Amino acid sequence: MVGSPLAALALIAAFPAPAVTLQQKLTALSALTQPTDGSAAAWRAAWQDRSSWAPYAFDWSTDVCSGSPDKPLGFDFSLPCTRHDFGYRNYKAMSLFPAHRERVDQAFLFDMNQVCATYAEIRRTACDRLARSYYQAVRRLGAVH
Repeated sequence: MVGSPLAALALIAAFPAPAVTLQQKLTALSALTQPTDGSAAAWRAAWQDRSSWAPYAFDWSTDVCSGSPDKPLGFDFSLPCTRHDFGYRNYKAMSLFPAHRERVDQAFLFDMNQVCATYAEIRRTACDRLARSYYQAVRRLGAVH
């Protein structure tokens, strides 16, 4: 899959440069904020090894699910919320937020749906409804914060 954002991310992560260009940072940020399994896995690996990403000067700070419960009804949305914060904070810092907001929100819904997929049917339905509610809230309010 040469030329894909994840292939580029693999090369970037394997050979981090002492000084990262704006294009390298944008490429990595894009690869880490896609609504896909590969992007979610790459972000989790990066989150666990943030020090390796120091040259990128990413903002890894998070308030998890902001004012909402991180684990509503026991469904753990803390990592989806954390990756969502990562996307919002870094695109805002680069003054590129409006152009990427919808995709970052879609990745948030994707991540929550991955959490929900681990449950049996009745619990999954409740989880999916909560995920949709969280997604709708960020679509309505996300630009404000």
